[in-house]
Amino acid sequence: MKPFNRLRMGRSVAVAIALAALATQTAWAQVDDARVRKIVGGVCFICHGMAGESTSEVFPRLAGQHWEYIAKQLTQFKSGERKSTAMAEMAAKLTPEEMAALGKYYEKQQHAPEPAKDPQLAAVGAYIFTHGNRYSGVPACAGCHGPEARGTAALPRLAGQFAGYIETQLKLFNQRQRTNDNAVMHSIVEKMTPLEMAAVAEYLSGK
Repeated sequence: MKPFNRLRMGRSVAVAIALAALATQTAWAQVDDARVRKIVGGVCFICHGMAGESTSEVFPRLAGQHWEYIAKQLTQFKSGERKSTAMAEMAAKLTPEEMAALGKYYEKQQHAPEPAKDPQLAAVGAYIFTHGNRYSGVPACAGCHGPEARGTAALPRLAGQFAGYIETQLKLFNQRQRTNDNAVMHSIVEKMTPLEMAAVAEYLSGK
C-alpha cells in the first residue's frame, strides 16, 4: 500500500473514532438532570421515592447504590434475565443512557442510617456477615460485599438496605426464583438457615 493511501486510511479511522465519541457524548448530554428527574418523578418515585429512600420494605432503597449495579439490574429487568413483570414494564422504554443516568442520580442520594430493630438478632448477623459459619460452610458475606457492606460496581451495596428486602432476596436465591447474579449466591444461600438469613438482613439494615 502506498504511503499516501495509508495516511488517508489512518485519517479516516481517526475521523470515525472522533465521530463515534462525539455521538456518545451527545447521547449522554441528552440525558440531563431535567430528563432524569422527569423519569424519577413520573415512574420511579412511586416505589423508590424521589431520593431513593423507598416507600416500603418491599422495594429496595436505591440511595447510595452503585450506579453501574442499578444500570445492570435495569438492563436485566428489560431483557427478562431478572424476573419482575412490573420492573420489566418500567424498564422497557429506557435507553442504556437513561439507565446509567438514573443509576448516577440515585448513587448521589443519601439516607440517614437507622439502628437495627432487633439488636440481638443483628449481633448474630454481624458474626455471620464477618466470619461466616464454618460448621455449615457458609462463607463470610464480607468477602464479596466488603467489611462495610458497601459492595462494588458489580456487587450491590447492602449497608442500610431494608431488612425485609434483603431477607426476601436471600429466600428468592435459595428457591432459585432470583434468576440473575445467581451462580455464587445460590451456592451460598442454600447453606443458610432462615434464622441466619434474617440475622444477616437485620444486621445490614442498621449499617
